[in-house]
Amino acid sequence: MDARVPAERHPSRRASWHAGLRAGLPFAVAGFLLSLSFGVLARAAGLSALQATAMSAVVFAGSAQFAAIAIVAAGGGIGAAVAAAALMNSRFLPMGIALAPSLPGGPLRRAAQGQPVIDSSWAMALREDGRFDRWFLFGSSAIQYATWVGGTIAGAFGGDLLADPNRFGLDAIYPTFFLALLLAEMRNGRARGVAALGALIALVLVPVAPPGVPVLVAGAASLVGLRTQAAAPA
Repeated sequence: MDARVPAERHPSRRASWHAGLRAGLPFAVAGFLLSLSFGVLARAAGLSALQATAMSAVVFAGSAQFAAIAIVAAGGGIGAAVAAAALMNSRFLPMGIALAPSLPGGPLRRAAQGQPVIDSSWAMALREDGRFDRWFLFGSSAIQYATWVGGTIAGAFGGDLLADPNRFGLDAIYPTFFLALLLAEMRNGRARGVAALGALIALVLVPVAPPGVPVLVAGAASLVGLRTQAAAPA
């Protein structure tokens, strides 16, 4: 951990890793069901089981994967699918910038440590002092990665047994997943205001903007919180 932070305030690496595993378990279960649906939809869009599995193993980002598959299924080209996925994943740039000061080592080592960043782990790893518990993040992401890839394998290779995955309510898992993240962060009035502003922006843009754009523009609402925090006394 960071030598500038008193050791007694933060758990050991092993304890943080195990705490991350436990905290990530509910999201891992939801991720398994969601990736199960993704595996089925990817096969229906024309991908092979191995291609669907490889996509989950390499990309590991639900919103980007579903956006890409939706475009392919609608007859769009690979370029459009990749562009949509990149647009969805561009939110990780500011998340990585916020995380970087909490990671030790040079640029390459920090870049490697930043690969496990996903929405839930990033949000839960944030400490009260504004820094991130990287071992907590690693543990939380590890269990979610395992179930995400495992669910994709199950859906891609055994999807014929499910038929239409939406009849099991799997289509509701993704919005519920992010709602859980939102509720966990709404601990004060400023957070609730930022959330309301982001929701309003997304609501206005969803009917008229391309996939991915509403999420990115709504993320600009977080700048309200950032500006308030910067104005506070150090």
